[in-house]
Amino acid sequence: MSRWRYFFRRLLLSIPVVLFGLTITFVIVRMGPIDPVAAIIGPEGGAANRARIEQRLGLNEPLWRQYIDFIVGMLTLNLGQSWVIQPSTSVGELLTTYAPRTLWLGFWSVLIAIFVGVPLGFYAGLNPNTGGDYLASFGGIVWRAMPNFWLAIIFLAVLRQSEKFFFGIDWNTIGVNVPGLIGQPPLNFIAVTDWVSLGALSIPIGFYFSPITLAASIKQILPPAVVLGSAAMGNEMRIGRTAVLETINSNYVETAKAKGLRNRAIVWKHVFRNALVPLVPIITNEAFILIGGSVIVEVIFGINGIGYLFYQASIQGDLPLVGSLMFVFIILIVSVNIIQDFLYTILDPRVGYE
Repeated sequence: MSRWRYFFRRLLLSIPVVLFGLTITFVIVRMGPIDPVAAIIGPEGGAANRARIEQRLGLNEPLWRQYIDFIVGMLTLNLGQSWVIQPSTSVGELLTTYAPRTLWLGFWSVLIAIFVGVPLGFYAGLNPNTGGDYLASFGGIVWRAMPNFWLAIIFLAVLRQSEKFFFGIDWNTIGVNVPGLIGQPPLNFIAVTDWVSLGALSIPIGFYFSPITLAASIKQILPPAVVLGSAAMGNEMRIGRTAVLETINSNYVETAKAKGLRNRAIVWKHVFRNALVPLVPIITNEAFILIGGSVIVEVIFGINGIGYLFYQASIQGDLPLVGSLMFVFIILIVSVNIIQDFLYTILDPRVGYE
């Protein structure tokens, strides 16, 4: 089976998965305890106002008709408008406002987890039963065990008094200045300044870039990114260490040593690549969790991203917003699984498309 045939086959197989996920979402949202009408009119709204709101929102329609409208709207990307959070505001507009903050936080969380956890795990696996191995393993277990909400509060307290803990170094004076530890990171460090129109298509030709704003945005997002990526970092360190230990004791590595290959060639050509295979599902699945499951960290650090938006929409009964965000999460999960399978075939040619 060719790569493209496999890709299109996976796309077709993902359609029933998406439909099943949307069906479960509809059942939970529409038949659960959430009452959007009460959230809109309040407890003193009265029966007449309640009936009018239900008719305007289409909640008086039969359940099967509401289900068909919901599925068709999601599949045609007609996500509707918010009912409670920001009435009459399109869900797409809310996503473009809140999602970049979560993606920026998730990007740095994944980056920290990969470039700290994986190298530490590989170092511990290549140097077993040494002081460095014990230190890395102990640190990974500690980071993995600390809850995000507790670590976030402790991290905020330490950075606010950084002069006492870091030998007189003040976090606020390092690099560029930011308004504070709590707040939304500035994401306007790059923008399109000019467009050229080619019929119905517009192409950007002018860009604005501010390195100072980029540095401020990175500095603002680093503390919550370290907190959010800490659990994943410890997990990847432990699994990476185990994968290296299993790989380095395999028969093909022993054969390579017997042939006289240098240690560096053995590590990079045989150990490193094969040890990455069990890490692929861990990294891809944690990438989704870090991007979509950052509600607590976003609230503590005042980032107000898509996790915070989903939390507010759930408790206030904003059904179109909850359904649309769940649709986005489902698409992310399916896409990550397809990418994961492709990475398997790249890292290990023995994995076929069958």
